[in-house]
Parts: sequence; C-alpha cells; structure tokens
Amino acid sequence: MKPRHGGGRRPTYGPPERTRIAAEAARTPTPEADGTATWSLSTLQRTLRAAPDGLPKVSTYTIRLVLRESGAGCQRTRTWCPAGNALRRRKAGAVVVADPDAEPKKS
Repeated sequence: MKPRHGGGRRPTYGPPERTRIAAEAARTPTPEADGTATWSLSTLQRTLRAAPDGLPKVSTYTIRLVLRESGAGCQRTRTWCPAGNALRRRKAGAVVVADPDAEPKKS
C-alpha cells in the first residue's frame, strides 16, 4: 500500500526548485555583483528573488531547510574579511572600512 499525504500544507517548492536553491548556495558570491563575499540567508534570499529564473517568494526558512537537507549549515560568524577591514554598503557603493587599532588575525 502506497503512503499518502499525511495532511498539512503541501511543499511550495519541489525538487527542481530545491536543487536551484542548493546550487545558488554552493556558488561563491562575487562582492561586486552580489554585494557580499559570503552568503547569509537574507543575501541568498535577495539573490534568488531577483534572478530572472529565480524564486520570487522564497523565504529564509525554506532556504535554511534546503541547506540542512543538503548537509550544509549556516555559520554564525563571518570570517571572510581580514581582521580590522570590513566591506560596508553605502548609498554611493561598497566601501572598505579599516580599523587601525585592530591586530591582524593570526592563522
């Protein structure tokens, strides 16, 4: 006997859309085009919604579920920028802000 749907809302995004989300998350973002050097859930959501073949109503919750299903996890810290330097978005564009008092990160 084949199991049937157990109730509740049916998934909005099927396997092709979930593959699209996982593929976008696996891609390394470019700071010039994507506005970030690493993906956060909100920047990934913004990119997926803005893409011509994207998902206009995807939520960060759905992205988190897809990433967990694919074995990836979200990191709480952003270690992508050197210590003392940070890429900040301004109205005029992206700006690198340097803290002269910060010591370089030792590896």
